[in-house]
Amino acid sequence: MEPRAVRILLRVWAGLVMAFLYVPVALIILYAFNRSNIESWPIAGYSLKWFSVAWHDPDVRSALALSVKAGVAATAIALLLGSAASFAVHRFRFFGREAVSFLLVLPIALPGIVTGIALNSFFAFDGINLSLWTIVVGHATFCIVIVYNNVLARLRRTSGSVIEASMDLGARGWQTMRFVTLPLLRTALVGGALLAFALSFDEVVVTLFTAGAQNTLPLWIYGAIREGQHQPEVNVVVFFVILVTVLPVTIAARIAGTGGISRAAGGRSQAERGAT
Repeated sequence: MEPRAVRILLRVWAGLVMAFLYVPVALIILYAFNRSNIESWPIAGYSLKWFSVAWHDPDVRSALALSVKAGVAATAIALLLGSAASFAVHRFRFFGREAVSFLLVLPIALPGIVTGIALNSFFAFDGINLSLWTIVVGHATFCIVIVYNNVLARLRRTSGSVIEASMDLGARGWQTMRFVTLPLLRTALVGGALLAFALSFDEVVVTLFTAGAQNTLPLWIYGAIREGQHQPEVNVVVFFVILVTVLPVTIAARIAGTGGISRAAGGRSQAERGAT
């Protein structure tokens, strides 16, 4: 075992790292409730008036609507393509399978500015006007990776005998998918969707190159800080973005360990009833 002094130093170091990461976030949350439009310490008083101001700002509301639309659409595309790709890589053996898996994961490893410039050049070359759907395409490139990794990890932990048992009981392909496979993957799909939406909602760099004249909520924050305007509103909007980002990640982390093989018996019995 480590000496007592080493354990104490490790705890102090861990505390300092956590403080370095989260004290600025805590300050932004506190300033969101600041009664004054001047950021000073200590805070003179607390109020909710800037929440009302931010909510009634048409630019903030339009940016929020665009962020939600882009996040939902990108998540839907990621669920469809990411889960299909994970099934293909897991169930079939073909030439270049590992290369395909690497290419699927690569977009999240690339710097966002590389992806953004590449997509912007592609859209400009093909004469595609920047719109909501160009934002969705940009976000889907990395959201697919999240769903793909989640579903593939669950498939690798799932025994193939469960699906074989369903087929032995006479269930057809769609019945096996509905009563066995989807219940086993439900939590992985939900967790992947929540993480994908959280990443899409607060994405800045890729959005900067694919949004054109539109503003998502993170782009509105970036523009307001760069111009030095609406600082109290910025604090409120940042507080909201933190909530929207942290809550899905927390829920995804909570449900990530549930489901799995424990649902196999229920799925198998449903497949048997469906086959009969």
